Amino acid sequence: MSISPRYAVAVWRRNASMYRRTWKWNLLPNFFEPVFYLLSIGIGLGAYISEMSGVSYLSFIAPGLVCVAAMNGASFEVTYNIYVRLTFEKTYDAMLTTPIEPDDILGGEVLWAMTRACIYGGCFFLVLAIFGLTPLPSSFWTLPVIPLTGLLFAAIGMTFSLRIPNIDLFSFYFTLFLTPLFLFSDVFFPLKERLSPSWLWVAEALPLLHPVRLARAAFNGQFSSLILWDIAYTLGLSFLLLIWARRSVRQRLTN
Repeated sequence: MSISPRYAVAVWRRNASMYRRTWKWNLLPNFFEPVFYLLSIGIGLGAYISEMSGVSYLSFIAPGLVCVAAMNGASFEVTYNIYVRLTFEKTYDAMLTTPIEPDDILGGEVLWAMTRACIYGGCFFLVLAIFGLTPLPSSFWTLPVIPLTGLLFAAIGMTFSLRIPNIDLFSFYFTLFLTPLFLFSDVFFPLKERLSPSWLWVAEALPLLHPVRLARAAFNGQFSSLILWDIAYTLGLSFLLLIWARRSVRQRLTN
């Protein structure tokens, strides 16, 4: 990619400046969703489940919800916000009248989506710490997983947003893609205990599963060779999708 770090950061700074004006209204809905799940399912349903995988149910779902918070932060940024800037506000057309290139826009938007993921995931990690659900010091290894999750879902969301013809299709993205990931990515129950070996292979294709496993390994302090596969999957898929997104963003902005 012929990306200029200086101009990519300029795109990031533009988004950060806009976010400072509305951060309270943007932060609350997406941040509190995993908090509500933590309280309703972890405390409510958890009262009827003595333990899961050797820990309390609240402790079991906590690391997965950190990744969900990071996923939400990145996903909302690279879906509706990207589409509005691209189609309605024509923000990127204005940027291209400066030395900024399409690659710089892509890099800056991905960097900003990762920042949003860190805001949501990091704040939720602090909530878990207040509840006493972050075993120290091992749980600190979850912090690098948050931007990694943001990178993955920034790449996925950007690729989707740059290919759809109208904004209404985002309902399919959130309802038929992100929601199943949320429900079936090892967040609320251990897949290996409920799925047959053949279905476990299918589950390995789910993007959210890999950050969740990394976060849970950090919380439990139990690292295995499987984390190498999870890291390789996350970085590899992100790289491939960003290549695709680069082609799409150049087509959309230069034609």
